[in-house]
Amino acid sequence: MKHLLLLTLIIAGISCKPGGKEHLASNSSRAESQAQFDWLLGNWIRTNEAANTETRENWSKKNQSEYIGFGFTIQNKDTIWQENIRLSESNGQWSFDVIGKGETEPTKFRVTNIGKQTFSCENQANEFPKVIAYSQKGDQLHAEISGNDVEIPFEFERIREQ
Repeated sequence: MKHLLLLTLIIAGISCKPGGKEHLASNSSRAESQAQFDWLLGNWIRTNEAANTETRENWSKKNQSEYIGFGFTIQNKDTIWQENIRLSESNGQWSFDVIGKGETEPTKFRVTNIGKQTFSCENQANEFPKVIAYSQKGDQLHAEISGNDVEIPFEFERIREQ
């Protein structure tokens, strides 16, 4: 009986130990943080595009703290625009880095708001855009770039592989 009482006290002490529940919560929130951009994954095609023009974004997950995006626009069979995107986490801060064709250094945006299937990032020192925002609802992806009283929406639809 003494051993059972001692074992019960030890288990109670461990479960009430400071950091016990917090440690579990921190692991849970870390896992949520790592998976919160998985909704971006896949291939997307822009639906609000000009005639004879096609814009796509493709997203993949490199590891738990890095997502890779590639965007491009084709007009009359020629690629007229492209960019590489890196969404990554370092020391608890997410960054959205964009390198356009012909550029050697990325334009860095600090992710300032993360929600369920939504995020926004900012670089107020950048000429344009100053803000980039993404949100997803079902098979629809909405992206918007804005700054200097200009907003440009990008509406995408998920491309289903055949």
